[in-house]
Amino acid sequence: MPTALALSPHLDDAAFSCGGLLHALGRAGWQVETVTVFTASVANPTGFALACQTDKGLGHEIDYMDLRRAEDATAVAALLLAPPRHWPFREAPHRGYGSAPELFGEVRAEDTIVPDLTRAIQALLAETAPDLVLAPQGIGGHVDHVQVVRALDAAEPTAPILWWRDFPYTVRDQTPKEPLRPRFADLPETECLFGPEGRVAKGAACAAYATQLGFQFGGPEGLARRLAQEDGRERFRRQGTLPESLGRLVADVG
Repeated sequence: MPTALALSPHLDDAAFSCGGLLHALGRAGWQVETVTVFTASVANPTGFALACQTDKGLGHEIDYMDLRRAEDATAVAALLLAPPRHWPFREAPHRGYGSAPELFGEVRAEDTIVPDLTRAIQALLAETAPDLVLAPQGIGGHVDHVQVVRALDAAEPTAPILWWRDFPYTVRDQTPKEPLRPRFADLPETECLFGPEGRVAKGAACAAYATQLGFQFGGPEGLARRLAQEDGRERFRRQGTLPESLGRLVADVG
């Protein structure tokens, strides 16, 4: 049984950006491992880190990340995949980034998380021996996404990679920030087209992230509109030669 490994910075990124393909891989008999990097609970958050939950109507007494991990488990189940893995790395607001603009600015010099991420990814690659890796391009410029790309590159995977376009950053702006664009510019573009079953599964998975829907889309209706605009299509940059069995699921564009 071939294995696909989806490496998601946050608890929603993989489902938002490539949930249709993940569902299709599972239905095609692949073992799909979903791993989210930044999921650590932090006791008694303060400042901007606390605001990241209170601005969503969640009180300070709530373990925000525990709630989000539960949402992720529901989302992955909606895609008919095995339970997800959650790594205990801290999100950027708990690593010294003190405002929303800082989350999408330059990586802080003191943010030295990449070596630790690289070691964790190397161990994961050795354990799972994936036939395919899925990971973000860092479109939108969120520092956590950028650090995951850097760590995955440093881990030097031998498997082919489909680098996904980070949704919803790709639909928020006609020209979203792409700090790593030179890294991906020469890779061929590949797309996955999925039908009604996949659209329903992806819609249910994305809707499971209830804490994020108001902030990201203005509510469930906004999410549905954004997904409809995608029209059952997910696009990637392809690194390496894909397994022949993927020929029914993805194809190069142009």
